[in-house]
Amino acid sequence: MFAFASMCVGMFIALLDIQIVSASLRDIGGGLSAGADETVWVQTAYLIAEIIVIPLSGWLARVMSTRWLFAASAAGFTATSLLCGIAWNIQSMIAFRAAQGFLGGSMIPMVFTTVFAFFQGRQRVAAAAIIGGLASLAPTLGPTIGGWITDNFSWHWLFFINLVPGIFVTIAVPALVKIDEPDWSLLKGADYLGIVLMALFLGCLEYTLEEGPRWDWLGDRTILTTAWISGLAGIGFLWRSLTYKNPVVDLRALKDINFALGCFFSFVVGIGIFATIYLTPLFLGQVRGFSALQIGLAIFSTGLFQVLSIPFYAYLANRVDLRWLLMFGLALFALSMWNFAPITHDWGGAELLFPQALRGMAQQFAVAPTVTLTLGGLPPARLKLASGLFNLMRNLGGAIGIAACATILNDRTNLHFLRLAEHLNIRNESMAAFLNEATTHAVTMNNEISDGNAAALKQLWALTMREAHTLTYADAFLAIFVCFVIAVPMVVLMRKVAPPSAPSADAH
Repeated sequence: MFAFASMCVGMFIALLDIQIVSASLRDIGGGLSAGADETVWVQTAYLIAEIIVIPLSGWLARVMSTRWLFAASAAGFTATSLLCGIAWNIQSMIAFRAAQGFLGGSMIPMVFTTVFAFFQGRQRVAAAAIIGGLASLAPTLGPTIGGWITDNFSWHWLFFINLVPGIFVTIAVPALVKIDEPDWSLLKGADYLGIVLMALFLGCLEYTLEEGPRWDWLGDRTILTTAWISGLAGIGFLWRSLTYKNPVVDLRALKDINFALGCFFSFVVGIGIFATIYLTPLFLGQVRGFSALQIGLAIFSTGLFQVLSIPFYAYLANRVDLRWLLMFGLALFALSMWNFAPITHDWGGAELLFPQALRGMAQQFAVAPTVTLTLGGLPPARLKLASGLFNLMRNLGGAIGIAACATILNDRTNLHFLRLAEHLNIRNESMAAFLNEATTHAVTMNNEISDGNAAALKQLWALTMREAHTLTYADAFLAIFVCFVIAVPMVVLMRKVAPPSAPSADAH
């Protein structure tokens, strides 16, 4: 149990660092004298590196063993966290964040597979509930913890907080985790071409998804180039993985209906988790003008309700068919998004409490049963390679969800602004009264009628744009709602996973 807990600590800090900088990018950019276009790469570099290494982690664990790969990853993650905290310019920060994401990403899938090596029966269900909770809780809490640290200390401590748990994991895992042995002979027949194709495919895809909304997608030459590289490399990677004898990613596992559907549900849940983590802080900062700490406090309820739901899930998971719990979790997520949709410009922590409480419970009931239903039915020999693909789908769903929501925010804001502006004409008595009052106030302050008229029109434009932004956020939440509505009825296609027999010592 202590061995598993030490690995969970490593997974948690790796997942936490995905979003811990999201509410503090402005502070990091200011501290490193970098513009917004450069600062966004503090998060993008981490995501690109992480999404490349996650599917590789299964093969690497077979080569080095779970024990030593996890320990080496934790040591490297700790060292690069220190380097991020002492970064001297934006270029060094981006390089260190990429290394941090690569080293941290390899820890995540290994925790999912160790559940099936350490635990049996009801203990396995409880352990799956814990890692499912941590997998969705860590990125959810990221903006809250990051905002609090930045407001009370400095952005440097966003990275320094990893040092103590990172050192602990580096020491504890080699001493406690002994479930398999390294097999260095796998390096001889490794599919290095497949690794290169996969890195190009995922790296360029992540870059395209992250930067596309900001640079008009295929209208930008760089985005067009990376999209083509990703598409061609992706086709080559699929061909190579399905024809090579020992591929680095086990795509053949998708023949298993539970695994294929589980990857799909992981993808959809990734959209829900990461897209809402992206939208909610952005709304609170852009529309409400909240500080990093205020944003963190306003969205804290999601994590709180998820933690509170863990014991309820653990109790039900041993008594109710996991497929029903999964269906409930996906439906609850859809209900949460539906309750986000009536959002108005004055929503804060109080108004967000109920939909975020639903989302917190939904994350627990959607992620945990997916882990057991997807991975629990696979033969132990295929578990490592398949786990990387399963975890990749969650992160890929998040990347695509964020890109889609960013595109909605860019495109729909102008549409809503023009629709609202159509009603702002001389026949609108409310608008005329507002302009008269705003002009009078401005004239009183400046004693210039022309300045008063300009100030009133500027204020009207700002209010109209604020409402257009708010309506666009509602559109984005409804788009996520549709994804979950599609996913819910597909749960019935999954088959029930029987309690597995005990694996051998090297089965993991």
